[in-house]
Amino acid sequence: MPQEMADKPQRGKKHPDEWNRDLNPDRLAGQNIGGESEDRELGARTAHEVKRVHRGLSDFPDDELKQIPILEAGTRLRQGATYLDLDQGEFTATGGMSVEEGHAVVPKDRVHFDTWNKLVSRDTAEK
Repeated sequence: MPQEMADKPQRGKKHPDEWNRDLNPDRLAGQNIGGESEDRELGARTAHEVKRVHRGLSDFPDDELKQIPILEAGTRLRQGATYLDLDQGEFTATGGMSVEEGHAVVPKDRVHFDTWNKLVSRDTAEK
């Protein structure tokens, strides 16, 4: 572990080992020094693979659907990042937010801007 990461107060344990998992289940998630959220996003399924989303975006070609990541339920969202919940609209994540079960959430920074604009304009046209 790099020395600069070891010196950060977030790295220290605050509870005995036997209780640490219960009291801090996601100890470093959402922290700039904890890479769990981004790692999970990189392995996200695409809109082409999620049947419900694929049907809902039937006007998008398959090659474009394959480039739209859909985050898994439980994925911690990065504070200040912009996302699109395909059912509820565009939003900016706050600390501690994660993808809820049954929601299809797309991270803006992982989608080509033309595709993002198409998704957002589709979303606002339906409302």
